Amino acid sequence: MSLQAESDHLKSIESMRQTKKDKSERTRRANQVEVVYHQWATFKVNKELYGIDVMKVKEVLRFSDLTPVPGAEHYILGIINLRGNVATVIDTRRLFGMPIVEVDDNTRIIMVDYNEQEVIGLVVDSVDEVINIPQDDIERAPSVTGEESSRRYVQGVCYYNSLLTILLDINKIMISITPASDEDIH
Repeated sequence: MSLQAESDHLKSIESMRQTKKDKSERTRRANQVEVVYHQWATFKVNKELYGIDVMKVKEVLRFSDLTPVPGAEHYILGIINLRGNVATVIDTRRLFGMPIVEVDDNTRIIMVDYNEQEVIGLVVDSVDEVINIPQDDIERAPSVTGEESSRRYVQGVCYYNSLLTILLDINKIMISITPASDEDIH
């Protein structure tokens, strides 16, 4: 073979290798599953770790004096003035049917957006951190009583750093405690 023919042959072999490599790369990319992550603000109540969608969290406050609301449900601690806006504050321990404890230096109020017009405060034992969890790692909450009501506030559960984290659905919580309006009844 001439030198030119040898060179052309090598170029053709290299071109076939590159085509195979490109095809292999395209196949690898096509087979990759895009991992979707969600961010959760975590907190503790009764030594259990909970999380809520970080996009719902407006801010975290130190526990401060609240104004009681006469005739309110047992889980409503009162209202707070948040820069000129009144917000209802809910005791998560009472809402979840857990024992009541004294407020301490770690107690916080997580202010969450319920809808465009309303912010609700959730009293928690302590605030932990914001975590990223792959959507595929979130499992459906197991039912301990065989009834759907036992999962009514839970969106799912997952393990993060070997700790079970209960992921709450803030919308389900708010819907369950918000009184029905006249429009909902009619």
